[in-house]
Amino acid sequence: MVAVSDNSATNVLIDRVGMDNVNRLMDQLKLPHTRLRRKMMDLQAAREGRENVSTPREMMLLLETLYHGKVLNRALTDDFFKVLSTHKDSALLRGLPATVRAANKPGALEGVRNDSGIVYAKDRPFVLCVMATYLRHEKAGEAAITHIATEAYHHFDRLGRASSYGRVISPGISGTDAP
Repeated sequence: MVAVSDNSATNVLIDRVGMDNVNRLMDQLKLPHTRLRRKMMDLQAAREGRENVSTPREMMLLLETLYHGKVLNRALTDDFFKVLSTHKDSALLRGLPATVRAANKPGALEGVRNDSGIVYAKDRPFVLCVMATYLRHEKAGEAAITHIATEAYHHFDRLGRASSYGRVISPGISGTDAP
């Protein structure tokens, strides 16, 4: 379901776990704006306004809570992020160097693009969630996600390479401070 964004597999999981149980868990995690309101591909429910919803902040909090092992035990947490790290076509990943691992889940509907994940920048992993709505051109939403991911990565990459005083010594630089 996560690796290839399979809506049918998602619906099987919803049937097995139950929509109410998912929403109860979101309540326990203090994520009141993250709600499962319909199965995937249920256009009638969508027409009635029953959309599955979240906010960037809540998706970030959910990923952070999972990352710190506060939802699943360590083994299940590791498995979860391994599956979530399966490479997929996503705007977030297009903004990162090919060597950087990310555990993310993109989403796309007409007029909507989003991507949420953990980017494993060296010594500074970070959570990123970008949601773009009311898009006239979906490619513009994807480009925005890519741009934000690029800038966020460069920021955290610098932090990961910097001393506590902010000094960054890039690989391959040698010499002395003398003129």
